[in-house]
Amino acid sequence: MSNLKVAIIYYTSTGANYQMALWAKAGAEAAGAEVKVLKVKETAPMQAIESNEAWKTTYERLKNEPEASMDDLEWADAIIFSAPTRYGSISSQFQSFFDQTGGLWAQGKLVNKVVSAMSSAQNPHGGQESTVLAIYKNMCHWGAVLAPVGYTDNTVFGAGGNPYGCTATVSMDGQIKTENLEPAVIHQAKRTVQIAQALKIGLNG
Repeated sequence: MSNLKVAIIYYTSTGANYQMALWAKAGAEAAGAEVKVLKVKETAPMQAIESNEAWKTTYERLKNEPEASMDDLEWADAIIFSAPTRYGSISSQFQSFFDQTGGLWAQGKLVNKVVSAMSSAQNPHGGQESTVLAIYKNMCHWGAVLAPVGYTDNTVFGAGGNPYGCTATVSMDGQIKTENLEPAVIHQAKRTVQIAQALKIGLNG
């Protein structure tokens, strides 16, 4: 099996999507992939960050974690995104990151990347599904290959049954309240690696 490269790219203000990214890392590595866990650059003003104690604490805790770049997108065979919901869509930080991909897109370097996505919000119907779908809409413009989790394992039902991608309900301080989410995220990551590996073999065969 050729070495598959996976970038797990997250944005987090209070920590939940970072935790989901770490679970995804465990799943991707268990499936044999080489993995980078990378954060989307913070673009909010410090005044906003410091006004929320949980946000400020998380910012300080993760400020030295590696940031995602366009080189990381080009490097990866597969990408797993984990993004919080903002008014039923992705956060401005994530959109800013996607807005930087035009050069890679124009060169065709994002075509056939295998992509899966996860999200979070503060209540069970806070826009998690539409956030995942918003990410996938961007990916369609890339020409990426979408890898939704579907109902491909019983862990998906145990974590709420979202077929688009695993989603979390979180508290104000970033604690994940969704039960049984970890095994579902691990399964989603493994499935993403398996699809990417099959595609890589097929395209190179």
